[in-house]
Amino acid sequence: MAGDTPHDASAPSPASHTPDASTPVAGPRSHAPGDPHAHGHKGHGLWALTLGAIGVVFGDIGTSPLYALREAIGHAQRGVGGDLAVVGVVSLAFWALMVVVTFKYVFFLMRADNKGEGGTLSLMALAQFAVGRRSAWIFILGVCGAALFYGDGVITPAISVLSAVEGLQDAPGLSGKLDPFIVPIAAGVLVALFMAQSRGTASLAKYFGPIMAIWFLSLGALGLLHIGDDPSILRALSPWYGVSLLLHDGFLGFVILGSVFLAVTGAEALYADMGHFGKAPIRAGWLYFALPCLTLNYLGQGAFILENPTAASNPFWNMVPGFAYWPMLILATVATVVASQAVITGAFSVTQQAVQLGLLPRIDIRNTSETQAGQIYVPAVNSFLMIGVLTLLVVFRSSHNLTAAYGVAVTGTMLVNTLMAYSVIRKGWKWPMWAVAGTLIPFAFIDSVFLTSNLLKIPDGAWMPLVLGAILVVIMWTWVRGTQILTSKTRKDSLPLNDLIEMLHARPPHRAPGTAIFLTSDPDVAPVALMHNLKHNKVLHEKNVILTVRTSERPRVKDADRVKMEPINDDFKRLTVTYGFMETPNVPRALGLCRKQGLKFDIMSTSFFLGRRSLIPSARQGMPLWQDKLFIFLMRNAANPTDFFHIPPGRVVELGAQVAV
Repeated sequence: MAGDTPHDASAPSPASHTPDASTPVAGPRSHAPGDPHAHGHKGHGLWALTLGAIGVVFGDIGTSPLYALREAIGHAQRGVGGDLAVVGVVSLAFWALMVVVTFKYVFFLMRADNKGEGGTLSLMALAQFAVGRRSAWIFILGVCGAALFYGDGVITPAISVLSAVEGLQDAPGLSGKLDPFIVPIAAGVLVALFMAQSRGTASLAKYFGPIMAIWFLSLGALGLLHIGDDPSILRALSPWYGVSLLLHDGFLGFVILGSVFLAVTGAEALYADMGHFGKAPIRAGWLYFALPCLTLNYLGQGAFILENPTAASNPFWNMVPGFAYWPMLILATVATVVASQAVITGAFSVTQQAVQLGLLPRIDIRNTSETQAGQIYVPAVNSFLMIGVLTLLVVFRSSHNLTAAYGVAVTGTMLVNTLMAYSVIRKGWKWPMWAVAGTLIPFAFIDSVFLTSNLLKIPDGAWMPLVLGAILVVIMWTWVRGTQILTSKTRKDSLPLNDLIEMLHARPPHRAPGTAIFLTSDPDVAPVALMHNLKHNKVLHEKNVILTVRTSERPRVKDADRVKMEPINDDFKRLTVTYGFMETPNVPRALGLCRKQGLKFDIMSTSFFLGRRSLIPSARQGMPLWQDKLFIFLMRNAANPTDFFHIPPGRVVELGAQVAV
């Protein structure tokens, strides 16, 4: 499988820059939510790292109290009602936090790290390594996980910011008066957030931790203030009441679980951001800070509803004291913006990794910080998310309506993680089957129950992330399959490099001074640009380098392992440059490392040759005609490899050919 643009430099073979159908794919939030802090945190102390994790890792899950209990109790009161509806829902929310977040992610999955990195992407790489061969089902899971992430990335900013701004509905002295302005205000906040992305967030990132710490402390204090309204709510800490509610309500209890799951959305971030902050800070931040604050708030909301049943319509905002209402409203809005920022930068990072792994065409990716490599901005993705978020605001118009669309993507990702963990712990960790079954079957059962419960919301809006995910799966599959066909056709029509070298030795062409670097995905065949240079210009440079860029299954590659040089003869050398799937390729910088191997490059006397292909659709071969046209459209709109590989534009020569796909 191959793949990138019409350029020979980026139409790789299965071993080259683009992986084949079993190579792991970028997973949800696998890098960027921690980008504002990147890896610079690793030199800081535990408490500084913990504070940074609080600002980035727990954003999604920390804003769930704004709407999670409201939705779940609203369903529960249609069934058994009474105290059990409230206590049972709070019990389910608490134990969802314990089982899904604490037991599954904090205690179990965080053990499965790839060179310190976490997330679905790293878990896939570990699964590939553990299996010891390329597995198609891991690839399929990866594509689905990456596609579902974008669905979640569109919904999270909309529901988070809207649920905070909805606090204006019950503002003291303004009750109901500002209702017509809630959606426009939320839209204004989100537009400002997306417009600010191009400037980067490095300067603001240092405030994320303190802001979210104040938010969590406010959640805990607010809950503690109201637990005394009805201390019997402490019964909810027993799982019996949650189970009892499910047994009494039957099918409605199954529906309730879909709303209860809103309390744990964002749990994936604990695992995904592990490489940015480390296991200990994230575990400490969750166990000793975020979890207690969330538990107190949910208990407080439950006690407040038991004492004031009419408050169930919006328990969070109803229990905020009048004197603290406006500060809390401002803090909630800022906290949801921070949480949204983490999701947006996560989408940028996942896109970058998907491009690196050949699942998407090259896209314009810009660095917004000179000191932090993780600070990137992807204009196309930013526009896509902004349009999607604003569309959701206009269509759904309230956080209550948006909750119907929320949860499917997250539960799908969680189930993907559980399924892939099997290969890691069975093949990699060598656990006995009874231990594997005892660990994964309960997690898989819980994930499946939550997923099917959320699927019941398809008619009410859950179709949206599924449709969006399906579209992205089609795009990724088209790109993967199209580049595979293109590579196969190119290889069939190409001359083996060794045969060409023998021909040149027998009939030497005119020699030109300097060095020529031919970028290609398949180092064993003669690059298209080299063939055209010989055919039309009838010259061969004094030094010729066949350069291939590969993507490793590891997140990062050490400089010592970055370049590998193989002399072919006096005129030709093969050069392989390897990058991790979380790194940005920079060919000139990599060439500088060749000095240690005796190959010196003067970038201003070196010419880079790229092969450009002009594609035409063919109904008689390859993919269906509509898919051919989609693939060609993606090819034509892919970013220029000159920019992608950071090659000086003035040193690039492009030579092309026409190919039918």
